[in-house]
Amino acid sequence: MPRLLVVEDEAKVASFIKKGLETQRYTVETAPDGREGKRLIADRQYDLIILDINLPFVSGLELCAFVRIKQPNVPVLMLTALGTIADKLAGFDVGADDYLVKPFDFLELMARVKALLKRNADASNGPAALQIADLELDLNEKIARRNGNTIDLTAREFSLLEYLMRNAGRVVSRTDIAENVWDINFDTGTNVIDVYISYLRNKIDKDSPAKLIHTVVGMGYMLKQK
Repeated sequence: MPRLLVVEDEAKVASFIKKGLETQRYTVETAPDGREGKRLIADRQYDLIILDINLPFVSGLELCAFVRIKQPNVPVLMLTALGTIADKLAGFDVGADDYLVKPFDFLELMARVKALLKRNADASNGPAALQIADLELDLNEKIARRNGNTIDLTAREFSLLEYLMRNAGRVVSRTDIAENVWDINFDTGTNVIDVYISYLRNKIDKDSPAKLIHTVVGMGYMLKQK
C-alpha cells in the first residue's frame, strides 16, 4: 500500500484527511508541524506528501524544498488556505506537484492523490531520457541540457518541459497542461501556465537560433523542430 505523509497543524483537518485516505487503503502518517515533518521525511520513504504552508517551526515551502533534496521523485501536494497566483507560483517554484486551496472537497483531494501516484508510477516505468534536436532531458538525474550545456530548471519547469517533450510535434492546450502538469482543473482566470512557458523559453530558446517552443495561436503550445 502507498505510504503517505500529511503535515498539517490543524488537528481536526489532519484527522479528517488521515481517516479518509485510510478508507482508500493508503497507509497514512501525520505530523503536526514542519519540524516533525522534516524529521519524518529525513528518516522514512514516502510515496506522496501532503503539506500545509503555514506550519509551526518550518514552513511548508521550506519543507517542500527539503523534500526535493531528500526524496526528489516523491510527489508533493500543497494543501493550504493561501490561494493567490503568487502563493501558487511560490509553491510550484520550490517543487510542489499540485496545489489545492482550503476549504476543499475530499473527493477532489482523493482524485488528485490518485493522479499524482499514477503519474509518478508511469514516469518510473518510462524511458530514462527524452531528446528533441539538441535538447536532452535526463529523467533519472532530473537534468536538462541543450547543445551539451546544463540548464538550471525548477521542479515545475522540469515537469512542464517533460510534458512538452513527451508530446513533441503535437499541440497541447492550456487545459492539457493544467490537467497533466499541475493536476488542477483549468482556471481561465489564471496566467500561471503562460508565465511558466515564458520561463522555459527564456532558458531553453533564448540563446539558441533554433527555437523549439512554439505558440499556436488560439490553441496552445507545441515543442518541435522547425
